[in-house]
Amino acid sequence: MPPLAYPVYSHFLCQPSLSIAYVRKASTTSQRPKRDESTASKQESDPPSVVVPVASANAFICRCLEKVGADPKHAKQMADVLIMGDTRGHFSHGLNRLDMYVNDLKGGRCRSKGEPKIVKEGASTALVDGQNLLGGVVGKFAMDTAIRKAKESGVGWVSAYGSNHYGIAGYYGLQAVAQGLIGISVTNTSPLCVPTRAKQNTLGTNPICFAAPGRNGDSFVLDMATTTVAIGKVELAMRKCQNIPEVWGVDKTGKPSTDPKKVYEEGGLLPLGGSEETGGYKGYGLNMMVEILCGILADAAFGPHVRSWNKPEGEARLGQGFIAVDPSHFAEGFQDRLQSFIDIMRHLPASDLFKPVLAPGDPERVHVAKCEKLGGIPYHQNQFDHAKELAQNLGVAPMEAKG
Repeated sequence: MPPLAYPVYSHFLCQPSLSIAYVRKASTTSQRPKRDESTASKQESDPPSVVVPVASANAFICRCLEKVGADPKHAKQMADVLIMGDTRGHFSHGLNRLDMYVNDLKGGRCRSKGEPKIVKEGASTALVDGQNLLGGVVGKFAMDTAIRKAKESGVGWVSAYGSNHYGIAGYYGLQAVAQGLIGISVTNTSPLCVPTRAKQNTLGTNPICFAAPGRNGDSFVLDMATTTVAIGKVELAMRKCQNIPEVWGVDKTGKPSTDPKKVYEEGGLLPLGGSEETGGYKGYGLNMMVEILCGILADAAFGPHVRSWNKPEGEARLGQGFIAVDPSHFAEGFQDRLQSFIDIMRHLPASDLFKPVLAPGDPERVHVAKCEKLGGIPYHQNQFDHAKELAQNLGVAPMEAKG
């Protein structure tokens, strides 16, 4: 059997000290398949990235948010969420989202100052009024509350209403993992998904994060939309002038389209799984489940009642859920068993020797390591230029690229 390549991971959590070593069993060059040169040529034709130091990108986001009135502490909390999105490779939910936060603050659709409030509370539960603050501020407060309750009673479940877009769901799951807890986070969003057998946007991308701690800083981190992709990936394709896979979304007639503009402006995303024939009805059901845990449970806006994405008017009124679980309140040895499970998956024989089997969270670790090696975040030239335009419009200093 040809040799396998598999990754061994060390402590990550988006820290500068991250290091990832790739361990390869003894092999000879002749045993390895040749690289697909057509793929290589396509990758090499892409424009070079603009590397921006993490501190520079973080400070830029803070400057922009503070310029439109955000509390400096809130601006920093939101910047940390967006930067984690970019360092983990989720560019659709990082700097790409800054425009939206700036416009909401400028337009008075999001409050710039204040603090979330607990309006109802039990030993292991809480209902939070987000006070229409930045979603990252509401999310951190709610997950901190869930973590505190989990440490006291084993489980903490917090529902929030009156919130806004909160960045990557993984940020909040990792808050719990950093404390040795299981973390779950869900949110509803503006209608962007066309339900199975329908042709109108009625549901959001409604993401889910489930994160759990393994050993020595390792972890399982599932962070996904319940649509085929997040809408931000379609936006990025438009900015890069690229086509998209036809399984991502549909046009205004409900037919699959590879034109990101038609999907973004006229049609919508497909549920996870794609069409009904390929299991999209399961993603549709999962999407509704998230909506129940968010909009319905917290008495926030839900489904078609959430404001439009392309033409936002009024408050978002999003609902979100945050759960923290202390594994020590259950069977002993959780982290050891989880680590064993993750390692089993990573060591499975790969169908493609250049693509080892990974566990959820591994691709993100690889990207964090890439950022560390580069000395910053590699932004697409178009995205960097867009950020420069935003800086000019706001009258703030732009991001500074490395070197």
